[in-house]
Amino acid sequence: MHPPGADTVLIRHGDVNTKSNAVKRYMGELLVENIEALLEDRSIPGDVEKGWNRPLIYTTEAAVEDATAAAADAFGVVSASPALVVSTEKARIIEALVETAQEQYDGGTFAVDARRADKTLPYDSEDLAREAGSAIWDAVEDEFEPEVDLDDPDLTFGVEVRSEVAYIYLEHVSGPGGLPLGAQEPVIALISGGIDSPVAAYEMMRRGCPVIPAYVNLGDYGGIDHEARAMETVRKLSRHAPNYDLQVYKIPGGETVDLLVEEMNQGRMLSLRRFFYRAAETLAERVNANGIVTGEAVGQKSSQTVRNLGVTSRATRLPVHRPLLTWDKQDIVAKAREIGTFTDSTINAGCNRVAPDRVETNARLEPLLSAEPDDLLERAADAAKNATLIEP
Repeated sequence: MHPPGADTVLIRHGDVNTKSNAVKRYMGELLVENIEALLEDRSIPGDVEKGWNRPLIYTTEAAVEDATAAAADAFGVVSASPALVVSTEKARIIEALVETAQEQYDGGTFAVDARRADKTLPYDSEDLAREAGSAIWDAVEDEFEPEVDLDDPDLTFGVEVRSEVAYIYLEHVSGPGGLPLGAQEPVIALISGGIDSPVAAYEMMRRGCPVIPAYVNLGDYGGIDHEARAMETVRKLSRHAPNYDLQVYKIPGGETVDLLVEEMNQGRMLSLRRFFYRAAETLAERVNANGIVTGEAVGQKSSQTVRNLGVTSRATRLPVHRPLLTWDKQDIVAKAREIGTFTDSTINAGCNRVAPDRVETNARLEPLLSAEPDDLLERAADAAKNATLIEP
């Protein structure tokens, strides 16, 4: 929903505003580049202006809703609004609000939220909101009985007055927040065919980290469907980052999985995680990444008890980032649905089929090292060196 004639998108960022001026300028430029890439990828016309506190997209009224949706998919954006630009004259602002009400307000409660950045203007926010509210009431009362609700209105008429122009809008389309993609260093994202890992990758992207997806092929314990699901989640993630290469590194792991199943019983899931971490570390060296991302959460699986996480993490010198560490499963599922990566949680991932009948929840490193194949980590490093790139 937008005011008649709206051809501009007003963009709000959050954490970027907390940075020093130099960092804020740098991150603002990244955000512009990322929004431009989203517009181009979706064939949406628009020119992006960095601004200082409010980036803008100049587009057409026909494309303003699509441009707003694209901006709201950019990491670092808190919200975006399709807006009409008018002069800062109070009479012109009120006139535009009345025209908007006549076209878009058809009943229910309303409020006017006016903000004035330029304190030199001959009116304040309260005066503007009060007079605009009265004018809107008068404009629609012959059609229906309007009602004001300043706490929880059905429709809010937003006005943001800057030094030279004012922006009029009706909605805030929520964005992911966080930092612009590229503001932090890249990381390896271990992507499986399950629900958790793509959500973890998304959360790291939301904090500015480009992700380099890595999928470990589990051989007979994975299969075509498992791999296809993993690739599909990466495709969904890439929609948020069309200017970043999200090709997937496919790491061969089938022979090692077979060996673990043959030689180990209790603890083999932990050894498999250690294989994953060392393979990811080796790949990170190859592609200049600075950490590993997983979808692990404390206690969600037997391999994810606090003690077991400590044991498996010692397979790598790189930091293992676990953005879902304290999330409940239902929250992870809800986020997966929101970002479009949700897959049927009743379908077992391949690594679940590797699990023995008796699981290890309280592992010690030395006994695990004694039980697992002596060359496990060397196998992992070799596998990563033989990883192949595939298009998601």
